Amino acid sequence: MPAKVAIAQLNFTVGDLAGNRRRIADAARRAHAEGAAVLLTPELALTGYPPEDLVMRRAFMEATMAQLHGLAAELAPLTGLRVVIGHPAGGDDRTRSITIQQRHNAASVLGDGRVLATYAKRELPNYQVFDEKRYFTPGREALVFEAGGTRFGLLICEDAWFPNPAAEAQAAGAEALLVINASPFHMGKTGERVEWMRRRVAETGLPLVFAHNVGGQDEIVFDGTSFALDAAGEVRARLPMFEECVASVTIAGGAVSGGSIAPEPPVEAQVYEALKMGVRDYIGKNGFPGAIIGLSGGVDSALTLAIACDALGADRVRAVMMPSQYTADISWIDSRDMVERLGVRYDEIAIKPMYDAFEGALAADFAGLKADTTEENLQARIRGTLLMALSNKHGAIVLTTGNKSEMAVGYCTLYGDMAGGFAVIKDIAKTLVYRLCAYRNSISPVIPERIITRPPSAELRPDQTDQDSLPAYEVLDAILALYVEEDQSIAEIIARGFAKEDVEKVVRLIRISEYKRRQAPVGVRVTHRAFGRDWRMPIVNRFRD
Repeated sequence: MPAKVAIAQLNFTVGDLAGNRRRIADAARRAHAEGAAVLLTPELALTGYPPEDLVMRRAFMEATMAQLHGLAAELAPLTGLRVVIGHPAGGDDRTRSITIQQRHNAASVLGDGRVLATYAKRELPNYQVFDEKRYFTPGREALVFEAGGTRFGLLICEDAWFPNPAAEAQAAGAEALLVINASPFHMGKTGERVEWMRRRVAETGLPLVFAHNVGGQDEIVFDGTSFALDAAGEVRARLPMFEECVASVTIAGGAVSGGSIAPEPPVEAQVYEALKMGVRDYIGKNGFPGAIIGLSGGVDSALTLAIACDALGADRVRAVMMPSQYTADISWIDSRDMVERLGVRYDEIAIKPMYDAFEGALAADFAGLKADTTEENLQARIRGTLLMALSNKHGAIVLTTGNKSEMAVGYCTLYGDMAGGFAVIKDIAKTLVYRLCAYRNSISPVIPERIITRPPSAELRPDQTDQDSLPAYEVLDAILALYVEEDQSIAEIIARGFAKEDVEKVVRLIRISEYKRRQAPVGVRVTHRAFGRDWRMPIVNRFRD
């Protein structure tokens, strides 16, 4: 008998239990009106993902369970519909701070006004951004339930990356697999998900529906891209990337029908949309009225400004140019050009009078010492102070503009260009920055071409360029990708043909800059190894590769 399964690919907010419940209830009513037998919501949909240490609070767990049972009662009139909803479940002992014995990452099947069954996630990820063994105990039992004449086996995210949970669901009588997920985006992740799910389909011979989260939460972003595979492993439905959507497929035996297949954009478009969603949700869910960006005339701040305007609207973005005696005329000209194209508020505040005042105050202490990075950093810190003052006065959050290449090697100033609340492109290598600028200009030319083509410079001393201090960005980014993202050793990287002096210099800079990165604001993660939760190197560290 054919059974219609609806997927609620929705943007939930961590801790907004009542709001998340409303979104699920609205989707359930729509699914019921369209004749669905099952509504599938993402992993931990009721609480938002990841709730982190909230699940250690008794009040949070009690409120979650109250909302769950309230939702079950609210949906009682939707006869015949089974709603699969992700939520944390289990006991809570506030005296137990390390050993978790009873708490589960769970999903319940709601129907007929009550909780019909609850499944506990069996495979708990503890790598990259995942830290589930800190919070949850793995489940042990399969869950199969009937809806619309079909028996469905339920899995939660990581369960489907291993063969046993799916096999045991099949052994318990499942005729189709339902997988609910909160799988953070990184480049290449969408293809990985499909390939892993195809393995489960090949092993079981069962069709599979994969419901995925969408939206931003702190530094991670969820891309949606929910999909359905038939028993042959063919994609028969795919929901759009980075969009909320409620859509249905019909399962009949091993066949899946009724779904549309949204196109998968090129990687630059995926990353750009991830950055937009990360900015929009971080600012929106935290209640900031808008954003402030220090505009320099360089490519990083230009890209950050474009993303912010696309994410929030130009009316909620303010750009501030803070020229010094080293700022080139073309930086002024190009900055003014860009803000006119975008239509954002733009202000100029010269920092030379403040710089002169600081120099005067420090003159006696600096007497006899030649100028060095101290004077360069002072300029950056004046700019950071001005931006934070505007933020404090007006409430808008400062978006920092440093990229991953700079953050890796410490080409950034603590309390200067690192000062702010959200680091939009902190996981974007410099070479990718240029690709994203080209992508954005292919939609409409908002970034002046000279900003993209001129040699990058911090403009903190006369005739300065980034390559005075760093290898060419093509070389630097390649070494960073191998060392940071692929965990390759110095010897392995040199064996790939990179100059020994370049590799050793880059690795040394990465090592000595760890203390800076620990003080950087969070920012959008788009690689599988971002600085932050993915990268946990000790600051005090005498190991040398």
